[in-house]
Amino acid sequence: MKKLTKHLLSLTLLISLVAVPAATLASSGNLNLNDLGVGEIDTTLDLGRRSPIETVTRLINTAMIFLGIIAVAIILFAGFKWMTAGGSDDKIGEARKLMTSGVIGLIIILSAWGIAYFILENAVQVTQ
Repeated sequence: MKKLTKHLLSLTLLISLVAVPAATLASSGNLNLNDLGVGEIDTTLDLGRRSPIETVTRLINTAMIFLGIIAVAIILFAGFKWMTAGGSDDKIGEARKLMTSGVIGLIIILSAWGIAYFILENAVQVTQ
């Protein structure tokens, strides 16, 4: 169990070392995710020219992207752990629990994003 905690802590630290600078660049406007092929996601936080609802929407989208990345990383880590278990039932059981937790987390993240999107879209329509 200590090993799993150490791995999860290392994974969290690695993701935070990547996510914090990326979020800082995105909020300063120096990083455009559209240039990276991500799609129509614009995470620039131009607070002076955006409505509060737009700002909250962009913050939620940015947070959900990073949480989704973490959930997918947990699922990939569980798959790696399962593949390297060498047939050990204990290790396979731990990997299966970790993968189940990652999938449940991803479902919760996607549901939270869908609910937030629905609420904010209706808030925009009501306020206009």
